[in-house]
Amino acid sequence: MSRATHFQALSQDQTFDLVVVGGGATGLGVALDAALRGFSVALLESHDFGGGTSSRATKLLHGGVRYLAQGNIALVREALAERSNVLRIAPHLAQPLPFVMPSYKWWQTPFYGVGLKLYDLMAGRAGLGRTEFLNASETLVALPGLKANGLQGGVKYWDGQFDDARLALALARTAEEAGAIVLNYAEVTALHPPSTGTGQKGLAQLEVSDRIGKNRCTIKARCVVNATGVWVDALRNQALGAAPGATPSHMVSPSQGVHVVVDRDFMPGHHALLVPKTRDGRVLFAVPWMGKLILGTTDTPRKDLPREPLAFAEELAFILDEASQVLTRPVRTEDIRSVWVGLRPLVAPPDNANAGTKSISREHTIVVDGGNVVTVTGGKWTTYRAMAEDVLDRCFDEGLLPRRPGSITGRHRLLGAPPSETPSTPVYAEPGLHLYGTQGHDVLSCPGAERELGMGLTEGMVRYAVRHEYAETVEDVLARRWRSLFLDARQAASMAPAVAALLTEEHGRDPALAAFLSLCDHYLPPSSKPCEK
Repeated sequence: MSRATHFQALSQDQTFDLVVVGGGATGLGVALDAALRGFSVALLESHDFGGGTSSRATKLLHGGVRYLAQGNIALVREALAERSNVLRIAPHLAQPLPFVMPSYKWWQTPFYGVGLKLYDLMAGRAGLGRTEFLNASETLVALPGLKANGLQGGVKYWDGQFDDARLALALARTAEEAGAIVLNYAEVTALHPPSTGTGQKGLAQLEVSDRIGKNRCTIKARCVVNATGVWVDALRNQALGAAPGATPSHMVSPSQGVHVVVDRDFMPGHHALLVPKTRDGRVLFAVPWMGKLILGTTDTPRKDLPREPLAFAEELAFILDEASQVLTRPVRTEDIRSVWVGLRPLVAPPDNANAGTKSISREHTIVVDGGNVVTVTGGKWTTYRAMAEDVLDRCFDEGLLPRRPGSITGRHRLLGAPPSETPSTPVYAEPGLHLYGTQGHDVLSCPGAERELGMGLTEGMVRYAVRHEYAETVEDVLARRWRSLFLDARQAASMAPAVAALLTEEHGRDPALAAFLSLCDHYLPPSSKPCEK
């Protein structure tokens, strides 16, 4: 359906069983689960699907080795099971990835190896491969580019990796296929829960503004799910009926994670590197992804909630310094192709506001306010599906929705998923047509499928993004439908004018080219020369 048709369907005088606010991993998971159970569902996202934290993950599907070290067995067990589910339902976007943990002290291989053997044991049938002890030579074969001086050996184990933005997009399209109305750039400007006395008894009202077509409407819902990530507190305080000027309630204690992208030749193998304890006690990853290498990440508290957070100077210094400690070639600022930052919605501790983010729960929390507004926050990409199940179970327990048979999302393959026996191109390979899965033939049927714009993106893919993947702006295409901005900000800027022209040709609206070129500068380190405008 066209965008106008989507908004017209939303504007009809009907009452939805469920309205989900927030088009990130959690909100999309809830919308898909509810739609597959036969509920009438609308999902509203104020920006683009996956436009916040959900496109800025470390690209890992993992049980959480460090959570195991913290003794959080329940979280690890759940995440390992959910890792297997995601690999099953979207094999074109998520695959197993081997990791190697190098040892530079004699005790590290047996110490970490025992823990990773426990990781295997907890995974059970959901395991992706057995943990192996490597000698120094085998470690260097797995991690070319690793410093050999003092190397004792290593431990190899398995986790998963994925394309987060395209997985979010697959969830949105699959939810729509299941009957949900999904709209990006549809902002909820006001929420009136039943407890405010506004409108029909037992129903919430939401005022919605279409940021593209400038239309407005009011919709009614039996249940509202607030899944707006680090921004849940703003909508929740509306549900609580907080008076203007009153002290707001806070569920989230945001933490930012910085990621640095460099060329793959720093570590040209197909294994990821994990340093479990850096000099200051943090964790460092070096992950091959889409032809590049991701270095990260950090865990830094912050009080504000910008849409495009910047890396702090000390965070960049930490990543570059620690990577240079273990790689033969030092990583310098001028080697950086892109820097991106995600804000994690960690559940705020109620009694200890000064606790560091390392001690704050990564598990999700669900609360009900205003009669029928369900807020969910916390968690991580790997467990999005289980979080969605928990949200609907809470809706049933509270009597907000009639209980319906259990979720099938653990086996319902997402749009584009090829048959299980079809070999998949690894996510660490350069981006290409394989990312569309079984939808690839539809992409090839679009005009310009043979004309490449750069980084594997063709004119046909841009047209397909507009016609079938809800793309409205240059950023939508070059940041999330294709991951150019996250891989090489300068090259993304050079591709932008051609993409803008195609968008204008397709939908006739402003493609926001100037805004995207400014955003490209945002994804470069501070000392870099700005992209050409």
